[in-house]
Amino acid sequence: MHPFQSLLFVLLFGFSCNFHIKAAPSFRAGAYAVDIAPTSYPVRVNAMFTERSATNVADALSAKALALDDGTTRLVLCVVDTCMIPRDLIDRAKEDASKATGFPTTRMLVSATHTHSAPSAMGCLGSRVDPRYSVFLPGRITAAIVGAVERLQPARIAWAQEDDWEHTFNRRWIRRPDKMLTDPFGQLNVRAHMHPGHESPDAIGPSGPVDPQLSVLAVQRADGKPLALLANYSMHYYGSPLLSSDYYGRFARHVATMLGADDAFVGIMSQGTSGDLMWMDYGAPRRQIGYDAYSMEIARRVADMVGKMKWLDSAPLKMAERTIELGYRIPDENRLSWAREMAAKLGDKLPQSQPEIYALESIYLHQRPRTELKLQALSIGELGIAALPNEVFAITGLKLKQRSPFAATFNIELANGAEGYIPPPEQHKLGGYTTWAARTAGLETGAEPRIVETTLELLEEVAARPRRRPADEHGPYARAVLDSKPLAYWRLEEMVIPTARDAMGKYDATFEDGVALFLPGADGRIGHQPPQPPMRNAFSGSQINRAAHFAGGRLRASLPLGENYSVELWLWNGLPVDARAVGGYVYSRALEGGNTERGEHLGVGGTSHPDHMGKLILSSGNGREELLAGRTVLGLRAWHHLVLVREGGKVRVHLNGTVDPEISGTFDHSAPNGDWNVFVGGGSDGTFAFEGKLDEVAVYPRGLLTHEIAAHFQASGLRGR
Repeated sequence: MHPFQSLLFVLLFGFSCNFHIKAAPSFRAGAYAVDIAPTSYPVRVNAMFTERSATNVADALSAKALALDDGTTRLVLCVVDTCMIPRDLIDRAKEDASKATGFPTTRMLVSATHTHSAPSAMGCLGSRVDPRYSVFLPGRITAAIVGAVERLQPARIAWAQEDDWEHTFNRRWIRRPDKMLTDPFGQLNVRAHMHPGHESPDAIGPSGPVDPQLSVLAVQRADGKPLALLANYSMHYYGSPLLSSDYYGRFARHVATMLGADDAFVGIMSQGTSGDLMWMDYGAPRRQIGYDAYSMEIARRVADMVGKMKWLDSAPLKMAERTIELGYRIPDENRLSWAREMAAKLGDKLPQSQPEIYALESIYLHQRPRTELKLQALSIGELGIAALPNEVFAITGLKLKQRSPFAATFNIELANGAEGYIPPPEQHKLGGYTTWAARTAGLETGAEPRIVETTLELLEEVAARPRRRPADEHGPYARAVLDSKPLAYWRLEEMVIPTARDAMGKYDATFEDGVALFLPGADGRIGHQPPQPPMRNAFSGSQINRAAHFAGGRLRASLPLGENYSVELWLWNGLPVDARAVGGYVYSRALEGGNTERGEHLGVGGTSHPDHMGKLILSSGNGREELLAGRTVLGLRAWHHLVLVREGGKVRVHLNGTVDPEISGTFDHSAPNGDWNVFVGGGSDGTFAFEGKLDEVAVYPRGLLTHEIAAHFQASGLRGR
């Protein structure tokens, strides 16, 4: 062979070898399910206030693992049919699995389904851990992980998401101020609580939004047969007999049948951010579905989604984790003294009442004032997954999805530990079960923002790009308001406190305590659920228009108003007109203090003015008892458009875009020019706060003309009620 030919052969052969070495490796996946039913009975069962016991299995309990390998990175997700799993138990299972597989523990995610019908893997509230089961469970989790890794095989992968509004609702409702409940510590402070009852007259509306997104990650074998499926949905649990995997297990059985899968297929339903969600729609009459029928409906939706998926031959994998230290809300000396006295009376007996349960929980928190949380994020191609060791409110999950650097993101809660509920700070002020200090809800009030920020940083890390910065979308109504050049325009789309952003960019306002955020706003959607499917609206276009629910708090700002100005807003009154002397003040302009301060106060009439109950009232608050009243009784729990116009000593109030004012007259508020406090959702003295939702609050430095008011209302596309 000629020397040049020899050299060419070597170069070509070497190039070929190098090319072969650097070729994209094949994508592999493996899945395995392990029976985790207890081997000895009776077994303790937690997840309710008091301890229960079970002697048999009604629905199979499993630990199900899905292993993925892109040729460079390998990771595994394991979902366990249990209510909650403590961090130390999970860590033991991961360590043993790591020794057996070579997977680092930092590439393992283990979470609980949150069935309330499983053996007690940890103690909580009035239930003790089952000591035999807590020793038994880690080995079964390890076996599931090892089994999935051993079954890695060439595979294809796909994912999809779509909204399912029909199967999850917010279960935590804001109560009327005259129907508050007492907490286990004897304080009358519960404004928001779980399970109010269907169409209860004591409750006004949900304290938070819903995350309706149904997410599906599916894997198929090289021959196209289903290998595994991981679904994710934000619904707490359905309710099933003991012992049971609840709807999570039934879902897996039904979806396997619908996909025509064989016995090796592993179907998994993981828990989304459902701390305040449940399957019951408390704004409608009671409807009992049954957990099998419920799971079949979800499975049918998922099977339809899988049928439309576009399969990928590979997807790069990344995973990151971080720990953060947080404090518990430990009892003060008075509460600790009460708790110890209660515990001494209880002796060796199990607690039965809420005060007994929370007395013991107070002692637990006192003995362990701090904890460490493990947070994770992983990416599968362009799909992001966040893992949190808490029971997470829907609004927190929506924050993560809205800001995630991934277009498709879902959240798995109760992952890598069980640190209880993490209400956003504003929800702590409303009280209720999910805020009562215990191992199930004991983290510091600022925990949620820290968890959100850390999780977003992890998502940025695995995405290798920054989080998204979503902007409000302005529909025809919002554009009409902006075209009229308001001094300030608070759209009330916020997901965090305390700032309400001014769309004009100059006069941000401040939320006080007693406000819930991100509820459906004024766009024709009655009650608390957006329509199905969501449609474009005149306020926020393709986005759901959002509003704030005022439950004792106000929105406050300082504005440079003169003698001529207008205030425009939408209101949804949730309080019956006979509930108290004044139904609630919607807007107030005055020095902060008593109602004797000069100013003006616009609200809804109550029992103190029998002729004006349910109608708009405008009072001067200047000691002269000046009062102007409207003629229309406002519909309860219905949206109304309201505009107050002041031009010197004259005032008019327009309702639902009418040219003919609802209120008109001479009305001197005696307020000097300059910076004055403006309050929305309550009077200047803090009494008779508005109870309901407010939206799209705009303040103008002039009197709006009647044709402008009519045009704004017409742009909303709504009709007066």
